[in-house]
Amino acid sequence: MKPRPQTPHRQAKSRAPAAPRPPVAEKPETAPLAADQSRMEIYLVATPGLEEPLAQEASALGFDIRPEQGGVTFTGGWPDVWRANLQMRGATRVLVRIGSFRAMHPAQLDKRAKRFPWSDFLRADVPVRVEATSRKSRIYHAGAITQRIEAAITESLGAPIADDAPVTIKVRIEDDLCTISLDSSGESLHRRGHKQAVGKAPMRETMAAMFLRQCGFDGTEPVLDPMCGSGTFVIEAAEMAAGLQPGRVRDFAFQHFTSFDPAAWAAMKADTARVTPELRFYGSDRDPGAIRMSSENAERAGLIGWTAFRNLSISDIERPEGPAGLVIINPPYGARIGNKGPLFGLHAAMGEVLRERFKGWRVGIVTSDPQLARATGLPFREPGPYVAHGGLKIRLYLTAPL
Repeated sequence: MKPRPQTPHRQAKSRAPAAPRPPVAEKPETAPLAADQSRMEIYLVATPGLEEPLAQEASALGFDIRPEQGGVTFTGGWPDVWRANLQMRGATRVLVRIGSFRAMHPAQLDKRAKRFPWSDFLRADVPVRVEATSRKSRIYHAGAITQRIEAAITESLGAPIADDAPVTIKVRIEDDLCTISLDSSGESLHRRGHKQAVGKAPMRETMAAMFLRQCGFDGTEPVLDPMCGSGTFVIEAAEMAAGLQPGRVRDFAFQHFTSFDPAAWAAMKADTARVTPELRFYGSDRDPGAIRMSSENAERAGLIGWTAFRNLSISDIERPEGPAGLVIINPPYGARIGNKGPLFGLHAAMGEVLRERFKGWRVGIVTSDPQLARATGLPFREPGPYVAHGGLKIRLYLTAPL
């Protein structure tokens, strides 16, 4: 068998060096979206359970509101923010949504937060603080979010960070969407600026105003609180009757924003349809210290001529002269004061006095205990919704005219 002839090895073909590939263009980073300052989302925060009367109040003031969880939203500019803080009685604060962007991982949050136009809204010389929350998002650690936003603000704007800063930035990441809001109020709006003395378990002014609204009070009838404490119901009712703006004597966080116009703000505060009420508003309490506190608070509010406070026990109250009106009471309800056993007798006596002496008047009682409400023997309608108050759930019990 003849050997197979060997075939020469094939020579490798020489190849020209490959041309360099063009660089792949990176997807451009989405710019953070800042709000149009003439059409921002303005959010009025409600006391849980009082969303409905808050929506009614905002509508009555001319705001085109949309109900949301925990409050209502409307669209407007900075003058609307100022007016909401100045005139709203039921909102606990006014938040302004100033922008949003997507953030799927921390590096993206860093980059987009640094590109956000903070200087359009904040001043470099005013300290700020950041509060963050996260829900259903890949960036879930609130503390880390806070630190990254703070770093972005100090690097891009230069504003200092402080725990007691007058301006608070609220950051919420939900479904990977980062929304940035400014708290335009500062201190809670229940702090009207005139109440310096308070008693035990006080009713907040924002809550008192909304309970008055739920009772149908519109400023044209007298109001009496026979357990007035520091005078909150009486003072709120008198202010509503006089057309006094609840924020007229206090300061707000928005006064530190770049958008603030002192002259326009002064003109807004001066434009008040103030009237002189024909009626007086009455408070009484068995505690002399409560009467002193109420009188001092009313004087600071400029209402001393339209309010009257007397040191009386519930058994000694009398119907004021003049037309029928509203008796509204925030009595002790055991869970916040102490043992509620003796309170059943107090409520029974209170109901008897009201039925005998206040024919034609409506009665509203705020309590956490339906048994205490029933102990009055008063013909209450179906109670209002539960309202969060100091760790308790309270409700308004209201009668028709007795």
